[in-house]
Amino acid sequence: MASDHRSLDVQVESYRSSGARTRVTRVSTGATAERPFVLIAGIGVASTYFEFLAPLLAERGEVYALDLPGFAGVPASGAQPTAAFFADQVEGVIDHYGLNDPVLVGHSMGTQVVTEVLSRRPRLSHAVLVSPVVDEDESGAVVQAVRFAQSTARESLHVALLALSAYLLCGVVYFFEVLPYMLRYRISDRIGAGHATLLLLRGEFDRPSPRRLHSRLVARARDARRWEIQGAAHCVVNSHAVGVARLVLRHIDDDLPRKGRMPAAEAAVPPARHADLRMVVGAVASRLAEWFSSARNDDDGVEKAKARHAHVLWNAYRPGR
Repeated sequence: MASDHRSLDVQVESYRSSGARTRVTRVSTGATAERPFVLIAGIGVASTYFEFLAPLLAERGEVYALDLPGFAGVPASGAQPTAAFFADQVEGVIDHYGLNDPVLVGHSMGTQVVTEVLSRRPRLSHAVLVSPVVDEDESGAVVQAVRFAQSTARESLHVALLALSAYLLCGVVYFFEVLPYMLRYRISDRIGAGHATLLLLRGEFDRPSPRRLHSRLVARARDARRWEIQGAAHCVVNSHAVGVARLVLRHIDDDLPRKGRMPAAEAAVPPARHADLRMVVGAVASRLAEWFSSARNDDDGVEKAKARHAHVLWNAYRPGR
């Protein structure tokens, strides 16, 4: 997964605007910058979901993975946590860093945020909606909880632990403050407002993001492709990051068929090439350090821990010793 001749650089910074703060994790590999990528995670979770996807995309351009206000230990702003509010933060990051035609990649609730940004920025040319929510036919809290539980049963222990740690940082109170806004957002009504060419992506067992919703979104979007990854569930951005990265890169190259399915064997994150006890201990220790630093709102600690974790994975997956 990693290129032998490149190094990985991870920096953690903050963007502040009108009392709100967004944590920005910048990932680069020294590759010639073609297009920047902005990654937005779902409700309650963190940019750690992109631990495999970010380095893969960074082979083509710098990655900006966001922890929005209220998530991953970042303090909530006190503003109503609507998709429009979170879109304000994403737009602020784009402008602050002077990003030229970035590729927006949203996962789960992050697709709502991306949809809002696209409606305001017609010059953005490509975006990716991974596991978009919410299906209007099943927008109640109880049925959505059931759908997420059904999808979670298909996830790995690693993904489950990532989600649990992120939800603990977010907190129950803020999660349930955001939830009604997510459930009320009608992505089908908003998707046609943007001009970007879209890639809609889901896992085969992604129950919160069913095929019928993707059919509806493709029909209402100006220009959209739709793909499915076999064997994957809702957290396809982590468990099948290799396939997601390949599809994203082909999408922005306009070299992807309008519709298709990718086999799980081509998409799943493979076992580490250089896995040993030292690697496992290093990965766990750096992830714990990141969690505790996030809980203390210590961005310096978060940066050091994220960098250590990224390098552990980079070394574990690189082709040679």
